[in-house]
Amino acid sequence: MSDTTFLRQTRKWLTGLTVALALPLMAGCETAPATGEQIFTGGMTQEREREVGREMHQEAKDQFGGVYDDPELNQYVSSIGDLLARTSEMPDLDFTFTVIDSPQVNAFALPGGYVYVTRGLVALANNEAELASVIGHEIGHVTARHAAARQGSSVLAGAAQLGLAVLLGGEAAQAAAPVSAAMVQSYSRDQEFEADTLGIRYLARAGYDTRASSAFLNSLLQNSRLQAEMAGRGGSSDEFDIMQSHPRTADRVQQAANRAGVSPPEDPMRERDLYLSKIDGMLYGDSPSEGFIRGQRFSHPQMRITFTVPEGFHLRNSSDKVVASGPNGAGIIFDGDRRQVGGSMQDYLTRQWAQGIRLEQVESLDINGMEAATAVTRANTNQGPRDLRLVAIRESGNQIYRFMFVTPPQATSQLSQGLRETTYSFRRLSQNEANSLRPYRLRIHQVQQGESVAAIARRMPFDQYREARFRVLNGLGPNDRLRAGDRVKTVVEE
Repeated sequence: MSDTTFLRQTRKWLTGLTVALALPLMAGCETAPATGEQIFTGGMTQEREREVGREMHQEAKDQFGGVYDDPELNQYVSSIGDLLARTSEMPDLDFTFTVIDSPQVNAFALPGGYVYVTRGLVALANNEAELASVIGHEIGHVTARHAAARQGSSVLAGAAQLGLAVLLGGEAAQAAAPVSAAMVQSYSRDQEFEADTLGIRYLARAGYDTRASSAFLNSLLQNSRLQAEMAGRGGSSDEFDIMQSHPRTADRVQQAANRAGVSPPEDPMRERDLYLSKIDGMLYGDSPSEGFIRGQRFSHPQMRITFTVPEGFHLRNSSDKVVASGPNGAGIIFDGDRRQVGGSMQDYLTRQWAQGIRLEQVESLDINGMEAATAVTRANTNQGPRDLRLVAIRESGNQIYRFMFVTPPQATSQLSQGLRETTYSFRRLSQNEANSLRPYRLRIHQVQQGESVAAIARRMPFDQYREARFRVLNGLGPNDRLRAGDRVKTVVEE
C-alpha cells in the first residue's frame, strides 16, 4: 500500500504542521525577495519559515513515501535544483531537494526552501528542462514567500492555522478535509501565475529551454486524462490532476513567460539524452514495500497477502489503504489494523472498528482458514445513502485486515456476488509466490528501423491501454510517429 496519493496526508501530520505554524496574531509586513512586494505575513519571518521547514522535513518524507533509494538520482535532481536556486533572488538560502518514493505525479514545497518531487513525476518528464520547469516553479513559491503570505491571510481571516504549500490533487484534499479545509487549499491563481513567472525566469537564467514548462504541462494534462479514463471516469480528469484546484493552461503559462521579462537562451539546454540515462532503471509504479497492483489483483510480497476485485473495478494504491472504484458509484476500501486486539473478530468489529454504529447481519466467517467477521449498515454520504458491508479478518495474532464494501442501495444486490468473491479471494501468499512478484522499472530503448509505437507498446507489462500509456509516458501525441534512432521510455517487469 503506497500514497500517495502520492500523495495523501495523515491527520497526525496535518495537526503537527498546524501546531508548528501557529503564530501569535501579530501584525507584520515583509518584502518578498522575488517580487519586491510587501506582503502581510502574520509574523512569519524568513527565519521562522526555515525553522518550520526543518521541523517538518522528516515527517513530510515519511508521510509521502520516504526518499527514493537512489543516491545518484537524488544527487542529479539536487544539482538541477541548486543551479536554479543560484539564479533566484535567494541564492544564499540553503535549499533542500528530495525525490520522494511515490508513483504519484506530484511536487510540493515546505516553507524555507524544502522542495520535493515524486519519482512518478520524474518518470513523466522527458528531459532535464521539463523537470527543471517543475523545480523552478516550486522555488518560485519559496522565493515569493507564498507560505508566509498565506499565514498572513489566515491571521486576517481569524484562523489559527496555515495551509501547507503543497500542490494536492482532489483525492488527497478529500482525505485531509476533516482536519482543516485551510490546510489543503492550493495556492491562489495569482500565486500559481507568479510561481510560473518566476520559474520561467529561473529556467532562462540557468540556460534551459523555457518552452519546457508548456511541454510538461501538456504531459500532465494527458496523464490526468488517461488516469481518469482507466478509472472509468473519462469526464473527471481533474481528480487525477495535481493542479486541479487552480488549472494552469497553456495560455497562462505563455502569459507567465511574457511577464518573466527574460529572453529565451539562444542555445537552450534540454539535456534529453543525459536525463534518459539518469532515469534508466528507475522504479516505476508501486514499490515492493507497498505492494503491487496487477490488473484486478493486489498482492503484497512482504505482508504475503493477496486479493482480487471484480471486473469493472479500478484499483489504486495509497500510503494507508488500497481503494477500488467500481461501476454505479460502488467502491472497495482495504486497510489494516496493527493494534493489539484480543477477543473474537465479532467483538473487534462491533466494539472497536464500528463502535457506536448500528450494525445488522453480524456473523462470523472462515476465510481461507482465517477467523473473520462481517456486518452491514447504511450510511448517508454526500452522494446519498450507501450500503456498507464491513469485513474484518485476523491474518495473524496481531494483524487484522479490513474490507469496506460501499454500494448504492439500488446496486447492492447486483454487485453482492462479485464483492463476496473479493472477500473470499483474500488469502496468504506462499513464500514462492511472494518471491515471484517483481516491480516494474523504466528502461530506455533505442528505436530500430521499422519499429512502431504499437510494436514497442505491446511489450510493456500492462493488461490494457499499452499504447496510450506509452504515448503519455513519452510525451507523444496521438499521431506522432517514431524514427529509427529515437530513444524512448518503456516499462518492463524486473
